[in-house]
Amino acid sequence: MKAGNCAYQCPEDLAAIIPVFPLPGALLLPRAELPLNIFEPRYLAMIDAAMAGKRIIGMIQTDDDAPAKPRGPALCAIGCAGRITSFAETGDDRYVVTLTGIARFRILEEIDAATPFRQCRVTAMPYQTDFAGCLRDDSVDRPSVLRTFRAYLDAHNLDTDWESVDSASNETLINALAMMAPFGCAEKQALLEAPDLRSRAETLVAITEMSLARDAGRSGTLQ
Repeated sequence: MKAGNCAYQCPEDLAAIIPVFPLPGALLLPRAELPLNIFEPRYLAMIDAAMAGKRIIGMIQTDDDAPAKPRGPALCAIGCAGRITSFAETGDDRYVVTLTGIARFRILEEIDAATPFRQCRVTAMPYQTDFAGCLRDDSVDRPSVLRTFRAYLDAHNLDTDWESVDSASNETLINALAMMAPFGCAEKQALLEAPDLRSRAETLVAITEMSLARDAGRSGTLQ
């Protein structure tokens, strides 16, 4: 797969040690784009280091059920590495960047780094298929995804550009919905760890339906 001007063809193309950005609720998936507004000094330093190197950052969820580590909250075992494909300085001590997802990774260990940001030794070997080109999975139940998406929009009085939705590939559609959905860390992690696109679509539908059912239950209680 290609991210910006760089091609990544196999797990060995990903650096063994990468900076990680623990950001609860922020999900990055292979071949998808995640905009980030960076303002904390330690993460400004992380972006500086990444831009001076291979431009790789690992997005990771925090694990609130595990004991905290010396450097901060415990990290989930699996994250997604992305390449900085867009970078801008704002003039008020912020960076606005876009990460393009490359592949998922498993943390082998967090290293004792002198940097203000955290770094981990990782492997992408379990996720070799992430390095392929755009996935086309006709086994995805696209009508079910769209029905659930429409129900969510209706429940929250929202609208969308249906022309763009209809023209999007299964992978683009499902990954975009998974990344922008306002779910918690556990749900986002389940979407990340889904073994294939069909499983991710089914997980997305199930999580959204449960969210709608909870919302309906609260409304009924309030009435």
